[in-house]
Amino acid sequence: MSKYLYLYRGPATPMEDFTAEQGEEQMKAWTDWMSKAAASIVDQGNPLAPRASVRDDGGSAEPSDQNGYTIVEADDLAAARALLEGHPFLSEGKGRFAVEIFEIVPM
Repeated sequence: MSKYLYLYRGPATPMEDFTAEQGEEQMKAWTDWMSKAAASIVDQGNPLAPRASVRDDGGSAEPSDQNGYTIVEADDLAAARALLEGHPFLSEGKGRFAVEIFEIVPM
């Protein structure tokens, strides 16, 4: 088995901008997905907050819209991708959100 990093990319709404009902709905969706994938989750992750980007010439660049991560364990990339079925971050259906998947290669 290998470990895979999910990076959540898209214009996510900060939790503090949700109404109490919307926040509960969001938390339930995440809890439901995490319960379903529990056997594969190595690190449930966290949201990412303030960001910066430093270029190789020392200058600044516009940081990406990565806004969270999770680490899972799966047999292969296809299995890691399959774990995303029903993931709440991918529920909008308009193509604005993505989960990028990277295998974590041991050194």
